[in-house]
Amino acid sequence: MKISNFNTNSPLIHTYSIVARDPKTGQMGVGVQSHYFSVGSVVDWGRSGVGVVATQSFVNKSFGLRGLDLMEQGKSPEEALKILLSDDEGKDVRQVALLDNQGKTAVHTGSKCIKYAGHEKGENFSVQANMMLTDKVWPAMAKAFKKNKNLPLPERIVKTLEAAEAEGGDIRGKQSAAILIVKGEQVENKWDDPFIDIRVEDHPEPLKELNRLLKLWRAYENMDKGDIAMEKGDTNKALEEYNNAREMFPDNLEMKYWTAISLANKNQIEAALPLLKEIFEKDNNWRILTERLPEVEILNISENDLNKILNLT
Repeated sequence: MKISNFNTNSPLIHTYSIVARDPKTGQMGVGVQSHYFSVGSVVDWGRSGVGVVATQSFVNKSFGLRGLDLMEQGKSPEEALKILLSDDEGKDVRQVALLDNQGKTAVHTGSKCIKYAGHEKGENFSVQANMMLTDKVWPAMAKAFKKNKNLPLPERIVKTLEAAEAEGGDIRGKQSAAILIVKGEQVENKWDDPFIDIRVEDHPEPLKELNRLLKLWRAYENMDKGDIAMEKGDTNKALEEYNNAREMFPDNLEMKYWTAISLANKNQIEAALPLLKEIFEKDNNWRILTERLPEVEILNISENDLNKILNLT
């Protein structure tokens, strides 16, 4: 089969990826890295309660949504894959992997994918790669995924991608990376899906940046929990969550700020003042914001304590 026999507008996403499921949480995810701009906008697809898909090489983007629809209709990954390839004139240059909410997988590496290309399946995962520097990439990925079983799924996926890069990765180098995580059960609101969707669109060290952003996501997850606690008036819980976030990124002004506000709300003004002084010195807009908080009952302190804060120099 010649490449001219099918739609040559297909993006050439030569890359390595993983589809995986955590049997403890039910979460499912896709991780990917490539020498291609914004790889996460093309390769990774997922739907909570259904499964995930990675479509790459000469990408057929329809495999993402169609694969998810087929699995949601009750097709196994193998059945869905067979249907996807049945009318695809470019199947010999495709690479695609599907995983469902039971951890079952199906993967296809076309016979005309640029070498080195291959895949390896295991319990609750499949790794696949094409146009790699060596044929050691996907075995290294499989080994890393199995080795890091005690990590949460997102961090485990990143470790798997790092193992691929350690073996040379994409022969062209590196440019973008992404991770997408969905939940094992269907979500009530579609706008809450996916659970995690982090993309590094263009970066000299995309996996390092992906790892940093995932850590930042974890910190803001604590911030969100702190915000919810604040809404409920649980200042102890809010302070705990804000502190957790601040410890992860001690130089982040917002994380430091809400920790200080929580301390103030707990009548620990003397502990809050040094933090707020440091924040105001770096950006006075936080002082202006503080002045606005009492009227919406986010900062509940005496007028005297408020003046102490606002007059910090």
